[in-house]
Amino acid sequence: MSQSTDSSPSQDEAVEVLDPKIRRRIILVCLAGAMGGLLFGYDTSVINGAVDAIAGKVSGFNLNSLMSGISVSGALLGCVLGAWFAGKLADRYGRVRIMLVAAILFLLSAIGSGFAPGVWIFVIFRIVGGVGVGFASVVGPAYISEVAPTKMRGFLTSFQQFGVAIGMFLSTIVNNLLAKGSGSADRPFWFGISTWRWMLLMMVIPAVLMLIACFKLPESPRYLVMKGRDKEAMGLLRSLNGSTNPKAKVTQIRASLGNDTTPRLSDLRGHTFGLKKVVWIAIAIALFQQFNGVNIILYYDSSLWRSVGFSEQQALNISVIRSIVAFIPTILAMVLVDRVGRRKMLSFGSAGMTIFLLIATFGFYHATITPNGVSLSGFWAPLTLVAVYLFYLIFCGTWGPAMWVVISEIFPNNIRAMGVAVATAFNWIGNFVVSTTFPPMRDGWGIGNAYLFYAVFAALSWIFVVKALPETNGVELEDMKAE
Repeated sequence: MSQSTDSSPSQDEAVEVLDPKIRRRIILVCLAGAMGGLLFGYDTSVINGAVDAIAGKVSGFNLNSLMSGISVSGALLGCVLGAWFAGKLADRYGRVRIMLVAAILFLLSAIGSGFAPGVWIFVIFRIVGGVGVGFASVVGPAYISEVAPTKMRGFLTSFQQFGVAIGMFLSTIVNNLLAKGSGSADRPFWFGISTWRWMLLMMVIPAVLMLIACFKLPESPRYLVMKGRDKEAMGLLRSLNGSTNPKAKVTQIRASLGNDTTPRLSDLRGHTFGLKKVVWIAIAIALFQQFNGVNIILYYDSSLWRSVGFSEQQALNISVIRSIVAFIPTILAMVLVDRVGRRKMLSFGSAGMTIFLLIATFGFYHATITPNGVSLSGFWAPLTLVAVYLFYLIFCGTWGPAMWVVISEIFPNNIRAMGVAVATAFNWIGNFVVSTTFPPMRDGWGIGNAYLFYAVFAALSWIFVVKALPETNGVELEDMKAE
């Protein structure tokens, strides 16, 4: 892939400073567009505080280890399905309409999984929520990148990851408060309903908020041009992007779309192993984000802390602290991504994650397996857990937001939605593979070797970023090229 090197600024780039009213408006629009990220984070994290109760005998479904894993990762299958079809649906029906559908699916998932009478009904509704997550994870960043001014695109697209972080934070807070209120996730709470069910039902609130937000969102100007609605697009470019010559911008967008305004998956085909080079780059970035093992912390966080001697409530408290602290590097990344560029941020993240994963690997080599799980003692317990959390904080400040920025902007206009959909689907496939293979890897290889596996992929991601990833910082979407 290559970008335009023409030094003459476009009509929009000539506007160095946005009018404060326009700046506030675009920030509010992108925050509303990132509501899908909030639900995305809430849905994927809420299971963390409920998984042991769901699998248990007291109020759960009395699951074996296989079914317990499916109850956690089954939603990821829905994420893959939703992500795969999101691009095609977004190109046909619009970005905002698909985010609206995602909100409805979140709502159905919250109610269905919260009241599920059996494990398979529970898994089905978790998959329904997963489809909503898949939709939101594709359309949210694509939408924000398409409405954002070039100079603010990295910052605004990072709202997606910021929304994810808020969703995770809210889920840990809600889980913590509910568990404190009842005494345990297993115990009955309001109206005699088990606490873990209330943890899932609480997702109704952000789902309704997203539903309301979607009715207020304007459509993407680039989608409007794709559908021949040029006058609407010009109005939005003027009001959202501060464009002084929206007609010229619409002409530029139309030229970048080409003659075919009905994108298909076949448009991603190319001469590099059957696909365009940019597609392989985006898929690799999406997979590398998962294969460093970050979601082991997100899905098994409470279980890991309980395995080293902490109580359920203490483990939930630590999860809350982790979610709060994670905001610091996430916000720092949002501020810096347009200044330092995508490649520098990702390469720094890869190097830091590799170092701390290797430290965690050596720590877990000194762990012992007990009937209650992993046991760390002496010097190695604090060292290992600190290394794991420093790895996580580096991820939050680099690969967490920057991956979504890269895949949302690296594609040309005519294949953006389809390309983001495919890359995001592979991101969810990687998430599913890591989440479902960790327990057998831990039990078969040993937890130390499992973390060594993740460290190797973190190191490989550094090589890939340095050698293969083009810099997209400051490049207009209309100037993105596919090879």
